[in-house]
Amino acid sequence: MTTTSRTSHLSTYTGIYPGNLFMVVAPSGAGKSTLVNALLAQDQAIRLSVSYTTREPRPKDQNGVQYHFVSVDEFMERHAKGEFLESAEVHGNYYATSRVWIEEQMKSGHDVLLEIDWQGAQQVKKQFRNAVEIFILPPSLDALEDRLKKRGQDPQNVIVRRLLAAGSEMSHAPEAEYVVINENFERALAELQCLVKATRLRFGSQYARHTQLFVELGIHTPHAS
Repeated sequence: MTTTSRTSHLSTYTGIYPGNLFMVVAPSGAGKSTLVNALLAQDQAIRLSVSYTTREPRPKDQNGVQYHFVSVDEFMERHAKGEFLESAEVHGNYYATSRVWIEEQMKSGHDVLLEIDWQGAQQVKKQFRNAVEIFILPPSLDALEDRLKKRGQDPQNVIVRRLLAAGSEMSHAPEAEYVVINENFERALAELQCLVKATRLRFGSQYARHTQLFVELGIHTPHAS
């Protein structure tokens, strides 16, 4: 049984950065990671957030690629300093998203993408009000089950648990700004790319990237709500 205790660490962020924050949420088997990897390969302006964890690296893991692997003491020290955006405890190991790194990237004009669960997305939205949540859905439950089986990673009882969990996870899709149904991969990827491009054209993003132009044109940023 996976036990998750998720916490957020800072007050709400109300500013606007040149970079955008995207959160991609999906149940296991919906094709989230494949879509994200394809998006990142085609859009060099997006940075994938790499989480911190206290779990031991697996044989093929690379520090700074799959995760930033740290000791429990270092994790707790960073946590106490408020460096994390959100954190969770799973199977006795700690995981967290770096707020400091995300802000640095967004200030530099880079977009940041988080692969995250719905609970984490809720916490991020409390702190980054302009974050964009994109929920990836399968075309059907049968398709989801078929994809989980074809992965060949889990025994049948685990697949059943994942399917049961998927129902609960997908009930949070209404919390997202956008939904992509991954029936056809190429179409789903194109839709994901369109959402990224459209987000970059939001007033706040354009103002942050072209402040001098907006001021010269007599256009001012709206008051923070």
